[in-house]
Amino acid sequence: MPLNPRITSWQGQVVWLIGASTGIGRATASRLHAAGAKVIVSARSTATLDAFVREHPGSTAMPLDATDRTAMRDAALQIVEQHGRLDLAVYCAGYYKPMRATAFDLDDALRHEQVNYVGALYMLDAVLPTLLRQRSGHISLVSSVSGYRGLPKALAYGPTKAALINLAESLYLDLTDHGIGVSVVCPGYVETPLTEQNDYRMPGLITADEAAEHITDGWAGGRFENHFPKRFTLWVKLLSHLSEGLYFRAVRRVTGL
Repeated sequence: MPLNPRITSWQGQVVWLIGASTGIGRATASRLHAAGAKVIVSARSTATLDAFVREHPGSTAMPLDATDRTAMRDAALQIVEQHGRLDLAVYCAGYYKPMRATAFDLDDALRHEQVNYVGALYMLDAVLPTLLRQRSGHISLVSSVSGYRGLPKALAYGPTKAALINLAESLYLDLTDHGIGVSVVCPGYVETPLTEQNDYRMPGLITADEAAEHITDGWAGGRFENHFPKRFTLWVKLLSHLSEGLYFRAVRRVTGL
């Protein structure tokens, strides 16, 4: 049974993606543009966004830093002024550096928090007034299976993704009665500039285009949580339900860490 209204037609839908210069965000923006959506892409890189607009006529670039609260508010106001509404807001901005407690870096850990989580709060602050006034629309947060439970090398990254899952659950409980859909996306390994940093074999690795297809399928199916590829993420979810002792032993055996 779908937990959200199914989004099966994108024609004319006003869609804002924050973190759309590369990877999953860019691939999803491209797919929605091809389906007829009015796509607005935001990220820090003006050049990359301009290249997206050249390749996708009719789309709009709104450069901003996701950690800039004022810039996020201003962009949301501009979108509503131009289009009169907002149908989908997607937070896919992300920052990742492998980190273990034996090489803890506070500044880098806080950078993860600002980009991966606080930026999502800034997006909510910017779009919720419009969505509540409309009594329609959808919020989607891109988390990760790294947010299910603690993992080696994910000391800074994993907690921020866990926070997004919890945030999405709370949003869902608060917003469904107001006609607003909420979903959380939990990919496994996807070929992006972020995962290029990993120095180990990534099981179930898929392309960003494949991830975008899974994401839009999830919206079409009305899913709350959309994790993929299932051949990998189902095993991760199974591991996450083990007792602490079994989980720690299993992760150490699988990762060798």
